[in-house]
Amino acid sequence: MAEVYYVGVDVGTASVRAALVTREGLLKTTAEEPITIWNPQPEHYVQSSTEIWQKCCSVVKVQSDQIRGVGFDATCSLVVLDESFQPVPVTQDGDPQKNVVMWMDHRAAAQADRITNTGHRVLSRVGGVMSQEMQPPKLLWLKENLKDRCWNKAAHFFDLPDFLSWKATDSTTRSLCTLVCKWTYCPPIGWDPSFWTSIGLEDLLENNFSKMGSATCPPGSPLAGGLTPQAAADLGLNPGTAVGASLIDAHAGGLGVLGADVQGFNLPCEGWPITSRMAMICGTSTCHMAISEQPRIVPGVWGPYLSAMVPDLWLNEGGQSATGRVFFISHFRVPFTGTDVYSYLNSHLAQMAGSPPDVDLLGSSLHVWPDFHGNRSPLADPTLKGMVIGLPLSQTVDDLARLYLATLQALALGTRHILESMREAECDIRTLFLCGGLSKNLLFVQIQASATGMWSLPVVLPDQSEAVLVGAAVLGACASQDYGTIQVHFYDRKYRVFLQLFSHQREYQALMKHR
Repeated sequence: MAEVYYVGVDVGTASVRAALVTREGLLKTTAEEPITIWNPQPEHYVQSSTEIWQKCCSVVKVQSDQIRGVGFDATCSLVVLDESFQPVPVTQDGDPQKNVVMWMDHRAAAQADRITNTGHRVLSRVGGVMSQEMQPPKLLWLKENLKDRCWNKAAHFFDLPDFLSWKATDSTTRSLCTLVCKWTYCPPIGWDPSFWTSIGLEDLLENNFSKMGSATCPPGSPLAGGLTPQAAADLGLNPGTAVGASLIDAHAGGLGVLGADVQGFNLPCEGWPITSRMAMICGTSTCHMAISEQPRIVPGVWGPYLSAMVPDLWLNEGGQSATGRVFFISHFRVPFTGTDVYSYLNSHLAQMAGSPPDVDLLGSSLHVWPDFHGNRSPLADPTLKGMVIGLPLSQTVDDLARLYLATLQALALGTRHILESMREAECDIRTLFLCGGLSKNLLFVQIQASATGMWSLPVVLPDQSEAVLVGAAVLGACASQDYGTIQVHFYDRKYRVFLQLFSHQREYQALMKHR
């Protein structure tokens, strides 16, 4: 049989990537292009859906008759189009090309708080707190702040993954992944009209919620007609090529690793269902994903979401709003030549630790609370800020290396905090599967393993380094219808410090509120 391939397209925070993936799930080729991020004012981050689609076409362009299916994943950003499917501006300057409110845009903090204060029943599926990274508060902000310029002109609100599948197929059918995880949709019931009315967005009920999506399907479902002639020409593929309903980028990573064949590797999850696994997708932010056969309410953790990643299974999603973006490298005037800065720092830490190396202990007197962009889980508090305790006055390479190490340790302790909450809710997690850009940093991976060592959870890396792209390609394949050490005790102590940092910050916030 002639070799066939599937194309996975991943739109991350700052770049678009594509991969050609074999029937066996092996990467054959990859390509990448940067995309523009505008920051017109504090907490506002916007992009252009026109540019994003152009970059998708640029990275795919494979000109092959052996492509059986295409899948898209993207960040959970909000795309606004008018009745003719043309871009509508989401900024004060009125530039129509700036029509995407990015996932990390935190302009809607006040709206998110007001939604939380309604106490509506849909909040039980998002950890009890509406995040400003979800779509309802962003929609409310647009109505309240750009009513004439944006809201009154808008006819279609897409999550970015659904925009891409629409652009490819002309189908406005939304993926359950996006609507369930970011829009409060709940299968099999659907939309809850009382929620949208309670928050002042009752106009979205018109025409059976057509602006947000009245037709839905599980991720990977074939979208009617496949690639349109125009999209096929743009991508260099054949018209009618199967296109699967999309996924949020982190969920594509989860799909790419949770189903891994671990037979013979002697892992605790071997012989157990995939509900014993947690996927960590580590990039600009980090998502912690676990699935279960029964719905589980975990305070401060999003979900349970039915069929949002794996059909008929419930998803719980923890996360850290900033991980890859919290390193302080640019604050230090240290020359780096001939090597990647993180590889350099990893090597430098090993030299500082001596022989035998004990890198972890170099972080004994420097502690970081990593929520510089708010806490997503398990505290669900977007007002929290970052903290660094123990900074010296000097700015040497040794100082930078220690701060870098303390940040890695803080991120790992954040994972432990999330895991603790999930395990208290009886999530039976036995193995961590890591993917994403940060998972290529072996020191990051080692510290994640050490910080969670109290549970003896092994950390597993995928054989294919680009699990998110593989997960996106899986959507196309579905649519085609083919088929206890010293570190443990050290991190116990450091975790206690970590939790005290949080309580101290809350105490300081309370003191400053008194007049």
